[in-house]
Amino acid sequence: MPSGKVKERLRDYLRKDETGVRKAVLQLFLKEKRYTTEVVYNFLKEKKFNVTQKGVSAMVGLMNTKLGILGLDMRNSRNLYFLKEGCRDILKSVLDNY
Repeated sequence: MPSGKVKERLRDYLRKDETGVRKAVLQLFLKEKRYTTEVVYNFLKEKKFNVTQKGVSAMVGLMNTKLGILGLDMRNSRNLYFLKEGCRDILKSVLDNY
C-alpha cells in the first residue's frame, strides 16, 4: 500500500479522535513492541482514559484491519499486535504533524 494512502487513512482516523485515545494507542505502537489488547487496555487506564477492555479490543482490531499499519502475531493463543515494518516513519510523521 502506498505511503500516501496510509497517511491519508491515519489523518482521517485521528480527525475523529475526540478524547485522544486513538493517538495514545498509536504512540504506544511506536515503541516497537508487541502488545496484547489487555496490555493496551492497562496502558490506557493508567493514562486515565475512560475505556473498557472490550472497547479497546474493538479499537485495536479496527486499527489492524482499516489502517493497515498493524500486524498480528497469533502465537501462544494470544493475539499480539505490532507496528508493521516500514510503517514507523509514516506513523511518526503523521503524529508529529497532528
